[in-house]
Amino acid sequence: MAKKRPTVLLGLIGPTLDAGMKEERWSRWRPTIAACQHPDLLISRFELLHQPAYTALAKTLQRDLGTVSPETAVNLRPFTLGDAWDLEEVYATLHDFARAYPFDTEREDYLVHITTGTHVAQICLFLLTESRHLPARLLQTSPPSRQGSGPRPRDRHEQTAGTWRAIDLDLSRYDRVASRFDAEARERTGLLKAGIETRNAAFNALIERVERVAGASRAPVLLTGPTGAGKTQLAGRIYALKRARRQVEGALVEVNCATLRGDGAMSTLFGHVKGAFTGALSDRDGLLRKADKGVAFLDEIGELGLDEQAMLLRALEEKTFRPMGSDREVKSDFQLLAGTNRDLAQRVREGSFRDDLLARIELWTFKLPGLRERPEDVEPNLDFELEQATRTLGMRVTMNREARQRFVAFATAPEAVWSGNFRDFNAAVTRMATLSTGGRIDVATVDDELARLRARWQLAAPREAASDTARAAPDEALLREALGEEGAAALDRFDRAQLADVIRVCRATPTLSAAGRALFAVSRAGRTSVNDADRLRKYLARHGLSWELLHPTA
Repeated sequence: MAKKRPTVLLGLIGPTLDAGMKEERWSRWRPTIAACQHPDLLISRFELLHQPAYTALAKTLQRDLGTVSPETAVNLRPFTLGDAWDLEEVYATLHDFARAYPFDTEREDYLVHITTGTHVAQICLFLLTESRHLPARLLQTSPPSRQGSGPRPRDRHEQTAGTWRAIDLDLSRYDRVASRFDAEARERTGLLKAGIETRNAAFNALIERVERVAGASRAPVLLTGPTGAGKTQLAGRIYALKRARRQVEGALVEVNCATLRGDGAMSTLFGHVKGAFTGALSDRDGLLRKADKGVAFLDEIGELGLDEQAMLLRALEEKTFRPMGSDREVKSDFQLLAGTNRDLAQRVREGSFRDDLLARIELWTFKLPGLRERPEDVEPNLDFELEQATRTLGMRVTMNREARQRFVAFATAPEAVWSGNFRDFNAAVTRMATLSTGGRIDVATVDDELARLRARWQLAAPREAASDTARAAPDEALLREALGEEGAAALDRFDRAQLADVIRVCRATPTLSAAGRALFAVSRAGRTSVNDADRLRKYLARHGLSWELLHPTA
């Protein structure tokens, strides 16, 4: 039979409960003494922490412990504490003790007495035990249920010890507690998925990560993904989760940045005062001010102008900004959710998005997959859309088995484009539900919708291909003119796009220095020595080009 390991108790003196120097002290319950009076709790060593002001009391307790539990070695450990109610100071002091103490968990078991000390000290001991800085269980002691009743004990050795309980903060050992945590986690992720039992493993893992971040961080969150992937809906559900957890008090304010232009963009986001610009007939609070203590969702953030980006960055970092036309700053403590279907890193390279703003908002970036990347989730989303249609139309909407099989087979086939992703999916189910007879979607209704989708996608494909060709044609012409057929053909795809843009800027700019300033507008801000003209000249030289060649009038 294995030998039981010795138990070490760590505790603080309770200046009120443990007090007493005279003989009468034995008639009272003292938690530090009582902890060593239980026959079923054998303490081999007691590390008794105390402030220098209570040294006399500590020595009395040490002697008394020797009387009630001679087998317990008592070590007095003085520590200095200025304010016992200062959470930061108490935690730091106990944290220093925990880091310095020579724990030997392979040879000893440890208990932390949670009954004595101020409430602040008890909280700090709990936190340090939970974080395993103190590798121990908590010991909670209580006085006898009828303290003071009945005849007085004949001597101090008959003192009633009360009760004790050890608490292990390893929640994995508590099945009912752990199951509650699991149920709450499922409830939270269910909220983020709108209650849809999605089956795609990658998407479920992403949502679980979003849930953890949303609960633990107030840093900006960037949602990326194709149009219609559900960024706006997810942003709304993140806000609902934060609201349910009482992490935000204010409103959710949403704006699509693609709709903002000129003075209207500044005014919409940051507000204005009367007379700030033509048509500003009264003061206006911007959306970011309305989001104070709440959440601002800026969809298509990549469409913001550079001036608006600069003000947004300051609002994020300093929680202040200046409305248009105002000489006074306003405050707004909002959390930012941003959405985009653009490659913001590419837009930084193009000079249309600030590198410092991207660095600020991409700490937590979540890419939502399109519908074609989640074929397993077509059926759960179909059930969800049918339930939505039922509520909208006021009648039960269903599909017969053959109709359902035909639609699911089409929706999950490789040739299904779903260019609008879940937005297209929702529209398709809504049309079928509306056209159904008595709320029953049949095969004929499904076939009509599939024909419509095929025709739409076939029409869209040539337009998209023509658009891609049109975008590429000017670049190809510039490169062939500057480098010749062979030189242009020898370029990698990455270099083609970059070099074509540089050539275009050089052609449209009167001087080499001006062209350099335009091309290096972002990176030059972080340099102590700036020579944009030299940087541009060297870049052109790497491709066998020069400013004079591209700009003969220079």
